[in-house]
Amino acid sequence: MTDQEILASYVGSFVDELVRSGVKHAVISPGSRSTPLAMVMAEHPLLNVWVHIDERSAGFFALGMAKSHKEPVALLCSSGTAGANYYPAVIEAAQSNIPLIVLTGDRPHELRDNGAPQAIDQIKLYGDYVKWFMEMAMPSSSSDLNRYIRTAASRATAVSSGLPAGPVHLNFPFRDPLIPDLSYSGLFSDGRENYEPWVNAADHIRVLNEDAVTDYANKLAGKKGIIVVGPQDNDELAEPLFALAEELGYPVLADPLSKCRHIDSPNLVKGYDAFLRGEVDSELYPEVVIRFGAMPVSKAYMLFMKSVASPIHIVVDERGWRDPTLYSSDMLTVSSVSFVNSLLPAVQSNNSTEKRWLHKWKAINQTTLTLLHEDLGTDELFEGHVFRELGKLMSENDLLFVGNSMPIRDMENFFLPENSRPTVMGNRGANGIDGIISTALGASTAYSSSVLVIGDLSFYHDMNGLLLAKLYEINMTVIVVNNDGGGIFSFLPQRKQEKHFEKLFGTPHGLNYEHAAALYEASFERVWNWEEFSYAYEKSQNHHGLSIIEVPTDRDANLRLHREMFAKVSKGTAIVLQESFKS
Repeated sequence: MTDQEILASYVGSFVDELVRSGVKHAVISPGSRSTPLAMVMAEHPLLNVWVHIDERSAGFFALGMAKSHKEPVALLCSSGTAGANYYPAVIEAAQSNIPLIVLTGDRPHELRDNGAPQAIDQIKLYGDYVKWFMEMAMPSSSSDLNRYIRTAASRATAVSSGLPAGPVHLNFPFRDPLIPDLSYSGLFSDGRENYEPWVNAADHIRVLNEDAVTDYANKLAGKKGIIVVGPQDNDELAEPLFALAEELGYPVLADPLSKCRHIDSPNLVKGYDAFLRGEVDSELYPEVVIRFGAMPVSKAYMLFMKSVASPIHIVVDERGWRDPTLYSSDMLTVSSVSFVNSLLPAVQSNNSTEKRWLHKWKAINQTTLTLLHEDLGTDELFEGHVFRELGKLMSENDLLFVGNSMPIRDMENFFLPENSRPTVMGNRGANGIDGIISTALGASTAYSSSVLVIGDLSFYHDMNGLLLAKLYEINMTVIVVNNDGGGIFSFLPQRKQEKHFEKLFGTPHGLNYEHAAALYEASFERVWNWEEFSYAYEKSQNHHGLSIIEVPTDRDANLRLHREMFAKVSKGTAIVLQESFKS
């Protein structure tokens, strides 16, 4: 075999085994040292290849695809700092348990640490943020190499998607020549006799034994409690969880990025972030907290937990130990669905005392939702109202992707759809503002219609991501809430430091995003009232490709309107509690 045939056999076997193991998409950042993998990936008939010239954006695009398709996505770049630009996306994948298979081309060993161009130390480049790292062998004519490379591909796919899911990193050193022989007859078939994966890896689901189930059922008996559901996308959890909540008489506080958030259940409490911001009466303090998955977005909930006097705090999270409150009394790394299904037949219905406890939560929640829906009585563009409008305009099959900082918090309180309920996603692993556009575009590849709500600084931070919408004609509506700076800092103590606030935190930029829309051939609308917003949104739904809607707001006015709204909620819920005491 020639060197180019050896290279083709080696790389072809690896790519083919990725596909056989379930990888359908590969995102490639162009470069030289990754040429063998890039060319063979483009050649494989069952692999969808997406090319993006910006590595940081490409990393988040792959992350979004893996998030929405719920399967591993391969991510490929060249040697040098190219792989370092994937780091933010790798961190987010690790923190939010998204399966990525990161493949980096590298210089051969003789060209390392001696001044060769585009060469850095890529060994364990991502540290502990990947579940598995492998420095791959060089291509050769060894008879065992085909078994080795196919096993590595199977293992990479299995490890990345196994609970808890996350990124893996394989580093490929290649010598010149870098061009594989794509006409080689065994390109995708060397070492294969059938179409099954090389290695079948079954994921292990951890469950509680019968004694533990009985113990937890006894712990909950006769207690006033709450169920908290963090960000999660498991379609099988909601039905048994709400059945358990009904049996126990517990309210369910569901994060806006949880599949449990938009379920029709009398036990669901959507307004908790708003009414927990005020002074909370001890009548609402639980004796038991059962939390499923990661912490919810709500800071008000975390502060509420600090005021509760040491309840039984059970955390059920098969994806690892996640408890920033440090209040957990029981940490169970078991399947949430199996825990609920095991516990449901073992618990006894709570008596009328505990049912009255649930009634108080429901009454306060209903008052809160009514007040959050009320008109503010002003013509000013209130940022939270963006989500009120989307609650009326979006449909069941849409994707709503939400940026960090203020958008995710406004969605928490003001996105209250009564009819159609779109899928909601966001990047809440590391909670950063980087890569939001790219992630949303990647996620939107699984949907026919998608909307991204993002702040102006987050939009600026990832404008390079818009290129993918142009190149691949991806349909997405981007709503830019533009308050000319870092709006969330107006809600933080830094706001009182007037001498340095605007320079260090407000950071006004004065950018005209209409020019960015023109650069990437997107439609653009700037709206000044909600009638214009609705019209622009409907227009975007009939536009093929990328649409950008800018909502200009004022930071000081937005702060004032938020405070007025939450003060009104606090006053209203206090009245409800007073009435509950009389009854």
